[in-house]
Amino acid sequence: MAIEIKAPTFPESVADGTVATWHKQPGDAVKRDELIVDIETDKVVLEVLATADGVMGDIVKGEGDTVLSDEVLGSIVEGGAAAPAPAAAAAPAAAPAAAGSDAGEDDPVAAPAARKLAEENGIDLATVSGTGKGGRVTKEDMVAAIANKKSAPAAAPAAKPAAAAAPVVAAAGDRTEKRVPMTRLRAKIAERLVEAQSNMAMLTTFNEVDMTEVMALRSKYKDLFEKTHNGVRLGFMSFFVKAATEALKRFPAVNASIDGNDIVYHGFADVGVAVSSDRGLVVPVLRNAESMSLAEIENGIATYGKKARDGKLSIEEMTGGTFTITNGGTFGSMMSTPIVNPPQAAILGMHNIIQRPMAVNGQVAIRPMMYLALSYDHRLIDGKEAVTFLVTIKNLLEDPSRLLLDI
Repeated sequence: MAIEIKAPTFPESVADGTVATWHKQPGDAVKRDELIVDIETDKVVLEVLATADGVMGDIVKGEGDTVLSDEVLGSIVEGGAAAPAPAAAAAPAAAPAAAGSDAGEDDPVAAPAARKLAEENGIDLATVSGTGKGGRVTKEDMVAAIANKKSAPAAAPAAKPAAAAAPVVAAAGDRTEKRVPMTRLRAKIAERLVEAQSNMAMLTTFNEVDMTEVMALRSKYKDLFEKTHNGVRLGFMSFFVKAATEALKRFPAVNASIDGNDIVYHGFADVGVAVSSDRGLVVPVLRNAESMSLAEIENGIATYGKKARDGKLSIEEMTGGTFTITNGGTFGSMMSTPIVNPPQAAILGMHNIIQRPMAVNGQVAIRPMMYLALSYDHRLIDGKEAVTFLVTIKNLLEDPSRLLLDI
């Protein structure tokens, strides 16, 4: 009996998806709950699992095709576990020594598109490092390998000694280009950034914060903190989230959003923390961050970071948010103007910490300083509110005891 493989039910915020990678091909054995196909949406990659044991049937939607909620992608022939046997029997008849190159063994190693490119360009899949799940070689990995092959003359003598001179001459003035389709996530990011710039009266205000007290507090208690909280490490981000949520209580307009002609004031702080991943920037949300402890914040950020790297973030974990914090300092940024994530009204930008000479009580002292940037929607937030909000965060961080005393 054939069982349909259907696309997941997308939430209202996701119109459709794209078939990213088929992990099984027609005739392959399939086990219940085994990964069959990845569907890429504007926000995350969704995994479609097998609902029964059997054999992979027809594929209706190929890689790159657009699919809607619950649309049929292919089928599984239930109870066909014996189907792979003829393929195994055919292999010895044709080439007994080549069993290691059986198509069934290649499936977990490389995507079909990657195998096709490897065959067309004479590249051994075993020499390509895969960035996909479980080390699987993706189409992008193969495109990069082809580009490296063309631009690396040293590799030519090993494969074709007689033709070594030609690649060397070609590579001397080689001007290579690579054209790849934009991922849905990257396209969505581009769309939202342009939307924010076009539909919002965006302005940025700057300040700087002396990180001496926060760094001293972290240095003094980081080992005890990690021991007490079962391996959770104490970083700087939790201090900023805590300071931001306190400032949001005092300046509710910064935590609000515009909905048509209405202003929606949120009685909670769902703080989005921008995380960089291989697929692009994603912003998972810490729900009710105003009531979270430093340990809960750090644990939440660490969990989201791992999920982002593994491509395991769910749509629900990245939906919503009333305020966002982004940290360009992890990449060495000294100053930037972050773009507000609509419908939010503001975003806080952190930057790297630099030792600089500062005037302290009439004396020159070397202090660890960080520039802060607050981009905000001027339609909703006045300049005075934005500047005072940022000064509040500065004061809370320069004297962390204020967070405990609520002053």
